This record gives sequence, structure tokens and C-alpha cells, in this order.
Amino acid sequence: MLDSNQFFDILADETRRRVLVLLLKSQERCVCDIFQVLGLSQPKVSRHLAVMREAGVLASRKEGTWVHYRIHPQLPLWAVRILESMVQGIGESSPYAIDNDLLNEQGTGNACCS
Repeated sequence: MLDSNQFFDILADETRRRVLVLLLKSQERCVCDIFQVLGLSQPKVSRHLAVMREAGVLASRKEGTWVHYRIHPQLPLWAVRILESMVQGIGESSPYAIDNDLLNEQGTGNACCS
């Protein structure tokens, strides 16, 4: 079960919010897609992703050496609604809109994930 305090701690971090907005807009992404868009190191992004996965906010699947992340399909409805409201409220502002534009330019299936 998702702990509400842990959930709000996750939302308090800008990097984690940026990741969540990307995943809410694009369904599922490989770690390499995420760290390249955010302009952060792969280990730093992977640590943030692990925190969100361990909390039950994200689900992951491994494909070769890469891990793909998505919003957990069994996330409680109250948390889904908060995330959806967050995207509606901040999704078109900076840096979130810039991240989304970069992700769209980058496409999916980069060489790093193939």
C-alpha cells in the first residue's frame, strides 16, 4: 500500500516531478530516454527512479541491460488524481514543457535502448 507521506515526499522533489510528468505524458520510458532529456547523470536518475519504484509509484520492466519505467498500474485512485492534476497544473510550464518537447524531438527507441 502506498504511504501518503512518502508519496508527498516524492512530489516535493523537482527531479521526481519532472520524471513523473514525462511518464504521465508518454506512458513508458527507458532510463536512457529520461536521463538524456533531464540532462542529468544516469546514476542520479536511476536513484530517483528506484525511490519511486520502491514506494509503489512506478513499475518497471527490464529489457536487456535497460530498465523501462511507467506509472504503477495499481497506484491508488487518490494518487492518480493528484498526479493528473499536477500535470494539468504544471505540465505546460518550464521545465516540464521543455522536457516534453525534448522527449518528442528525441523520439523513442534510441540507440542506447536498442
